[in-house]
Amino acid sequence: MSDHARSLFHRPATFWSGCTLILLGVLSHGPMFWMGRHTHWQMVGMPMSWEMWVGMALIPLGLLLAGWGLMPPPPPAGAAGLPLHVADGQRLNRAHLQLVLVLVVTLAVDVMKPATLGFVMPGLGQEYGLPRSRAGLLALFALVGTTVGSVAWGRMADRFGRRAAILLSALMFIGTAICGAMPTFEWNLAMCFLMGASAGGLLPITFTLMAEAVPARHRGWLLVALGGVGTSAGYLLAAGAAAWLEPLFSWRVLWLLGLPTGALIIVLNRFIPESPRFLAATGRLAEARATLRRFAGPQAGALQPDDALHPGPPEIDDERHPVAGLRQLSAGPLARLTGALLVCGIGWGLVNFGFLLWLPSNLRSLGLDAAAASALLARSSVLALPGIALVVWLYQRWSSVRALALFVALTGLVLLLFAALASAGLQSTAATTLATAALLIAVSGVIAMLIPYAAEIYPVHLRGSGSGVVAASSKAGGILGAALAVFGFFDQFVLSAVLLAVPMLGSAVWLWRGGVETTGRTLEDIEQALRA
Repeated sequence: MSDHARSLFHRPATFWSGCTLILLGVLSHGPMFWMGRHTHWQMVGMPMSWEMWVGMALIPLGLLLAGWGLMPPPPPAGAAGLPLHVADGQRLNRAHLQLVLVLVVTLAVDVMKPATLGFVMPGLGQEYGLPRSRAGLLALFALVGTTVGSVAWGRMADRFGRRAAILLSALMFIGTAICGAMPTFEWNLAMCFLMGASAGGLLPITFTLMAEAVPARHRGWLLVALGGVGTSAGYLLAAGAAAWLEPLFSWRVLWLLGLPTGALIIVLNRFIPESPRFLAATGRLAEARATLRRFAGPQAGALQPDDALHPGPPEIDDERHPVAGLRQLSAGPLARLTGALLVCGIGWGLVNFGFLLWLPSNLRSLGLDAAAASALLARSSVLALPGIALVVWLYQRWSSVRALALFVALTGLVLLLFAALASAGLQSTAATTLATAALLIAVSGVIAMLIPYAAEIYPVHLRGSGSGVVAASSKAGGILGAALAVFGFFDQFVLSAVLLAVPMLGSAVWLWRGGVETTGRTLEDIEQALRA
C-alpha cells in the first residue's frame, strides 16, 4: 500500500472492502427494479427477492467496515500545537480552489437528495394509492432524519474527523439508493429517514471543513457563497433529473441517483483533506504539518523547513479535548450564543417549513386567487435573487454577526407586515409582492449565514457538534411547523405571523447584543474573543 493511500485512509483495505460491500448491496436491487419495466416501473406489491434481502444486509456491514477503515488512531499524549495562523494570511491557492469546488459538488449532492422529495411525492402517492396527508409522511420522516443526522454526524466529525464524516455520509447516500426498488411504502419511509440522516449530517460538516481550511480574509464570503451556490445547484440538479429521467423511469429513478452522486463524492475523496486544525488538536502533528504546508503554500517561510514547525504551547487541555460532551455547547461563554442561534434556527424552520409553505393558500385572504398567488411567488422569487449577493457582501465587508441579526430581524418585521396587511384588509398586489419578495430575501439570507456563522464561532473541538446542533434546530423548527399545521395553526394567518415574529425578533436582539464578530478574524482570535 502506498504512503499516499495510507495518508488518506488509516486502513485502506478495510475502507475499500466496505465500499465494495455497499456497492454490491445496492446493485443486488437492480434486477428487481429492472423487472418493473414490464409494469411501467410500478413495483407496488411485488415480493422482495432473496437478493434484495442479502443486499440489505451487506449495506450496514459495509458501512461498519468503511467506518473502521476511516477511524483515526487514538491521539498521542502531550499533543502540542502548530502555528496554524500562518495559513490565514495566504492568498487563495490551487489547494483552496480544489477544496472549494469539491465542497460545492458535495453540498449540491447533499441538497439534491432531499430536494427530490417534492418531485417524488406525486408519483409515489399515485403508485401506492395514498392520500396527500399520508404521502406527506415521507417529508416528515426526512425532516426527522435530517435533525438526527445533523447532531449525530456533527458529533462524529468532532470525534473522528471532518473528512471521515463526509465520506461515511456519502456512503450512506449510496446505501439509501435502494429506496428506488422498495415495493412497499413503509420501506420507503425507513429509507427516507436514513436518507435524511445522511443529508443532514453532510451539510454542517461541509461548512466546518471549509471554515477550518481557507484563509481568514476569504472565509466569510466563501462560506456564504458555498451555501448559496451549492443549494441552488442542488435544486437545479433535482429539477433537471425529474424533468429528464422521471418520464422514462418513474419517480423511483430519483432515489436510485443516490448511487452515482454518492459515488462521485467517494471518487473525489483525494481532494478532500482532513482539517489541519482538527489534526493538530488531536495530536496528529505529522499529518497536520503536511496539510498545513499544502494550504499555506511556499510563501509561508515558517513552514518550509521541518524544524520551523516545532511544537508550541499546547492548544488544548483535557477539558477541551474532542471527546468532551455536547453539554459544553450550553455552558460557559458559549451558552448565550448557542441559545440565540438555536432560537433563531427553530424560528427559521417554523417560517420556512410552515408559514412559507402555507403562504400560497393564505394569500387568498389578501384577495388573490390560486393562479395569481403562484404568479406573485414566481415574481417575488426573481426579485429575491440579487439578495444573495447582498448577503455575501454584508457578511464579508460589514459584519458577520450584525448581518445575520439584520436578516433575522427583517424576517420578523416582514411577518408583522403581513399581519398588518391582512388585519387592515388591504388588497394591494404591489404591497403583497414586495412583502413576499422581502420575506424570501430575509429567509434565504438567514439560512445562508446561520450555519456558516456557527462553523466560525465554535472552537475546534466543538465546531462539528455546534454546527450540527444549529443545523438540526432549523429542521426541528420544520418538524414543529408540520405538527402545528395539523392543528390548523397556519390557517390563522395574522396570529401565526405575529407569533412567529417573536422568536425571530428576540434572537435578532440577542445576536446583535451578545454575538461575536468573526469578519477578518482567525478562528483562534474568535475563540479568544469568546473567552473574554
